[in-house]
Amino acid sequence: MQQKNKNIMDYDTVRLDDKNDAVVIIDQTKLPSSIELLSLKTAQEIWDAIYLLKVRGAPAIGVAAAYGIYVLAKQIQTEDYDIFYQEFVKRKEYLDSSRPTAVNLSWALNRMLNVVKEHKAETVASIKEQLRQEAVNIQVEDIKVCKMIGEYGLALVKPGDGILTHCNAGQLATSKYGTATAPIYLGQERGYGFRVFADETRPLLQGARLTAFELQSSGVDVTLICDNMSATVMKNGWVDAVFVGCDRVAANGDAANKIGTSVVAAVAKYYDVPVYICAPTSTIDMNTPTGADIKIEQRPAEEVTEMWYKERMAPEGVKVFNPAFDVTDHELIAGIVTEYGVARAPYTESLKEIFSLKEKSKFI
Repeated sequence: MQQKNKNIMDYDTVRLDDKNDAVVIIDQTKLPSSIELLSLKTAQEIWDAIYLLKVRGAPAIGVAAAYGIYVLAKQIQTEDYDIFYQEFVKRKEYLDSSRPTAVNLSWALNRMLNVVKEHKAETVASIKEQLRQEAVNIQVEDIKVCKMIGEYGLALVKPGDGILTHCNAGQLATSKYGTATAPIYLGQERGYGFRVFADETRPLLQGARLTAFELQSSGVDVTLICDNMSATVMKNGWVDAVFVGCDRVAANGDAANKIGTSVVAAVAKYYDVPVYICAPTSTIDMNTPTGADIKIEQRPAEEVTEMWYKERMAPEGVKVFNPAFDVTDHELIAGIVTEYGVARAPYTESLKEIFSLKEKSKFI
């Protein structure tokens, strides 16, 4: 369903259409040329939407997965708990196989599975209602978390600063505000007058198609640059801080984000520009010791050789290496901005402190 005459910021990235048993998403592969909404009802449709990056960004994937497994659970027609549980697990594991790097996918699905386990003594109908409420909670929490990340991130910069961001960690990657863009949006509301540079970013040019699109739609002063221009804008003194999102943070502070982030971080280190990873605690995986333990997704060669061109731009038969992510070493990271504060090196200690604050907090 194609939409016209509305600002992209007026749409929910992901929402539940409970009446029609569907998850409704913006098809982000069609942006910015057209805004199309997809209504996902089957396991295959939900899996494809996640795998093909029609919905993407770690928090948004988590929300879509939560609503998705709820919709699929509604389709299980039985009053027998054991049968329901077995069928639920099958669907949960199938959705979990769609993308390997973003930890929010399995995090959200495991939260939903825990609901099924915790309410074993109740009727299947009651369990389905509990699943709906948990999925709603995950989305509501995402909005609160992004807002707090924005507040903590905003404290790291000052009015008039130049900010560089890589890939898309904006509203299109979350339910609202984004992670890396949350400080930018809050600053925009408060008259900070940031100058933002958005790398175009492989794969799927998400910085060009999504970040530049939503920031411009919000009235932010944004300039699109190719990835290999980041050193030039830093050398010119136009960048005071780098804010990026991530799909998984390891226990030592290594962070997996869209391919090219590690290059930006290395360049920023040389020019003494701080790099901040904006990560909700749901994206921090304390069970992954280092970045070397993060599985990196490989994307199709066609995304490099021909996808964006009227005619093929690479020679037939040429080998292509197209990882979706790289891992930025914790030594290149000035801070990890979470909803409970900013973690600093040594991350093996500060991330534990963040989770200790989370356990004591009544924030969520």
